[in-house]
Amino acid sequence: MSEAYFPVGPGLGMEENFLSLDDILMSQEKLPGRAESALPRLAVLLGQGAGSAESVPEGSKLEIPLWLAKGLHDSKRRIISVELPKIYKEAWRTVFSADANVVDLHKMGPYYYGFGSQLLNFDNPENPEIAQTILQATEGGPVLPASNSVCPLQTFTARFRRIMDSSQNAYNEDTSALVAQLDELERALFQVGQKGLNDFQCWEKGQASQITASSLVQSYGKRKFTEVDG
Repeated sequence: MSEAYFPVGPGLGMEENFLSLDDILMSQEKLPGRAESALPRLAVLLGQGAGSAESVPEGSKLEIPLWLAKGLHDSKRRIISVELPKIYKEAWRTVFSADANVVDLHKMGPYYYGFGSQLLNFDNPENPEIAQTILQATEGGPVLPASNSVCPLQTFTARFRRIMDSSQNAYNEDTSALVAQLDELERALFQVGQKGLNDFQCWEKGQASQITASSLVQSYGKRKFTEVDG
């Protein structure tokens, strides 16, 4: 018997939810890094060789999936070092400070906020600036370490107003162009705004009081009839 899929939300801040499809996809995003020691039998996994027994030599430059980088990262043993992706570096942080709305976040990184929060798992002197640029420890937002609880900067809040304004002024319109530059979190917020607008329009037309059976109930009813007929 098939069951409906109920979306599971992503984790908060530095924690991942392994039941969330968004977090699973985010964990596949690559990080630039360097092997600080030889990595036995990881050459194939990291695209550094053809044989399963080959090792990655010390000093090799790497492109590491987030999930593997978190597993290998150890500040005491220095197995790997991780570099910041360019969109989180100072040059791009300056762009966000000037006008966050001009950046195509989906092109630069579809999980900009979630992935940026995950970067705080690695020892980096720029962590406070990264935390300040993305999203701070606010109610309902990613929970960042207390040491990084600095005053929030404008990246999310500046874009949030534009996202919600757009979602509230696009009734029965093609919104594909509007959401093309949004990261996945922003797209979810846009959909919430659109649903609120559609619900309000239904209420204004007197349609909100109409009760209809959900698709799950209808499917269940059809299945029961089939069993009786059988």
